[in-house]
Amino acid sequence: MAPICLYGGWLGMGCSVRALRMIEPQRFSRAPPPAHAPPRAVPTPPAIGMISRGCLRALVDSERILTRLRAERFAIAPDYNGADLVIVSTCGFLDSGRAESLGAIAEALEAMGRVTVTRCLGAEAETVSAAHPKVLATTGPRRQYEAVMDAVPAAVPPWLDPKFDLIPPQGVKRAPLHHAYLKISEGCDHGCRFCIILAMRGKLASGPATAVLPEAERLVGAGVYELLVISQDISAYGPDLRHAESAWRAARWRAHITGFARGLGSLGAWVRLHYAHPFPHVDHLMPLMAEGLIIPSLHIPFQHAALSVLRAMRRAADEAKVVRRLARWRQIFPESALLSTFIIGLPGESEADFQHLLDWSEEAQRDRVGCFQYEDVVGAAANDLPGHVAEEVKEDGTLCRTCSDAPEIDGNLFMEDAGTVSPGDILTVEVTEASDYDLWDRVA
Repeated sequence: MAPICLYGGWLGMGCSVRALRMIEPQRFSRAPPPAHAPPRAVPTPPAIGMISRGCLRALVDSERILTRLRAERFAIAPDYNGADLVIVSTCGFLDSGRAESLGAIAEALEAMGRVTVTRCLGAEAETVSAAHPKVLATTGPRRQYEAVMDAVPAAVPPWLDPKFDLIPPQGVKRAPLHHAYLKISEGCDHGCRFCIILAMRGKLASGPATAVLPEAERLVGAGVYELLVISQDISAYGPDLRHAESAWRAARWRAHITGFARGLGSLGAWVRLHYAHPFPHVDHLMPLMAEGLIIPSLHIPFQHAALSVLRAMRRAADEAKVVRRLARWRQIFPESALLSTFIIGLPGESEADFQHLLDWSEEAQRDRVGCFQYEDVVGAAANDLPGHVAEEVKEDGTLCRTCSDAPEIDGNLFMEDAGTVSPGDILTVEVTEASDYDLWDRVA
């Protein structure tokens, strides 16, 4: 009896009732089943498969959808075989991403036939239905979880047996168990010409600390010791909440990135921040790095340095001020690693603009640099800019990205004679070799 009770919930209650039957059989008398009775068939819950396309924010959305589905007594299918329904979480940002999402829908329809579509491309239901009229339901990014939870039971009735409704406290995660992505906001307030996030996802909406901090605590309690905090712009977290305070762990926490980061740091896990803009208040994150509360690295999507290109992008264009801010950050905490990404090939970008980017990049002394080739995006204002750059010119100018610590995003570190180590172990190593992308090492 005891092992059954350990599961808690309905199983625990069922165990208690069975225990009472043993103590007071006259209260719960029941005729024994005949000896020839067949064993009771255990019902099988419908299984849902998930295909996730797009950015890390899409991955978090997929994980949350899977968690909600598991809580509603659906099983999760690892592949098409055995899946009663497949959900395709789509990207609608780049033309290449849209094509990949439409291809994933076609593959799922061919493999098993019952498919629903959600997230960004789902906002264009006509596009999806025109390409794939057999899709059962299409839901967009707004009210995504509620819409999916309405669409899935309509296509596949759930299994109604709460005794088997068991999910881990951290929810269903697709990332390795030792790290997890924590999305703290949705949408964006920046109106960049090359981007349609504002039109697609709406203005920035910060997640309340009363929801996000307990989610982080559950993840750490379940064994996660690296939290990767993601958002379109973590430095913009909180203004829409008027930086209100929330109660958590017997303290008050302000809805501001510095207070929020300190709260996450109190959990004792690695806390890595992704995608911050160089606003003055980001200065206050450097002391948190010095205290060891957050990982000493910060990813800043500068996008470019040439004034004419930044103005064409509709982005802040004060490169001298940015250089001074980066220098100030290094004065506060010299060990901080500053990562950045650029877009090359925006319509109208000249050779002089690209050379200016290279010169500025060297002056700014970032630790790691990544580069993306510009692509037209359906609905983006940059499509109409004059002077589109030839594809071969973009390829010639692409910069390589060196090794970074963020999993699944940047370079790798390869170990020699690793011995008995497991995924997620933290080791002290000596770097022995480096390439454009990766590092090689041995255990120190």
